[in-house]
Amino acid sequence: MLRLFSLLAIAVFASSAGAADPVKHAFLATGGETFITDEAGKVTWKYAHSSRDGWVLDSGNVLLALSKSKTYPHGAVIEVDKDGKTVFEFKGTQAEVNTVQPLTDGKVLLTEAGDKPRILEVGRDGKIVAEVGLTAQTKDHHLQTRMTRKLANGNYLVPQLLDRVVREYDAKGKMVWEVKTPHMPFTAIRLPDGNTLIGCTLGNLVIEVDKDGKEVWRVTNDDLPNKPINDACGVQRLENGNTVITSHHATANQVKLLEVTREKKVVWTYTDDRRGGIHHFQILDAKGKPEKHPLR
Repeated sequence: MLRLFSLLAIAVFASSAGAADPVKHAFLATGGETFITDEAGKVTWKYAHSSRDGWVLDSGNVLLALSKSKTYPHGAVIEVDKDGKTVFEFKGTQAEVNTVQPLTDGKVLLTEAGDKPRILEVGRDGKIVAEVGLTAQTKDHHLQTRMTRKLANGNYLVPQLLDRVVREYDAKGKMVWEVKTPHMPFTAIRLPDGNTLIGCTLGNLVIEVDKDGKEVWRVTNDDLPNKPINDACGVQRLENGNTVITSHHATANQVKLLEVTREKKVVWTYTDDRRGGIHHFQILDAKGKPEKHPLR
């Protein structure tokens, strides 16, 4: 009996010792409120302006695409330090600025929505150094484009919401690849293997397509308990292969971020008591630093 008890005790200890630590994430959130939380969910930084897209930089500064407002009637891109001091600013000139991306050469990429939808690359002196016109509908400026990203090959990957298409443009604005989407695409991420991960907003789903546009993976509310996806806007593919999805229309005490494995198992969720949801986000490490090559 004593030997059996000892064996059981060892088994319980081994099971406990081998149990994985719970998944935790710090992150930058953009949307009606702009803030950073630590892994415990405590807010460590805030910026008093709504935002569309954003990045925590290696310096600790934060680069943001700001929503249009009285201060910025056409939207803007700004970089601020942790004290909220503006160290870079570029004001939009059309209807909205909906995306921003820090480029490796120090320039900043942004998109403008309006009668002439376009991608701009801007130097730190505020001068436009590249302009790429986009082929997109113009009847609804707000639903033209979202999280545009410059690719390693120099092209641009552009989710076009109302057109329900993701397009890749070269530096001259020529379309070199496109894929139709089952709902309005918000996020489009070119993965290292050449596949493209796409968040489809009100379709409440995320898909992955190969180079030929063939769907190779999908996650929807039908795959998850309690149907937690509510407007799948921002998406990030983590280094471990998992996918984090925001629910932009989630309200107080509803799931606003969730992480799912390739097998569609939910391993992390985030909720808070804010009425507003999260438009896009950037997952950070325990020290508040970004991944080296974030796929978002």
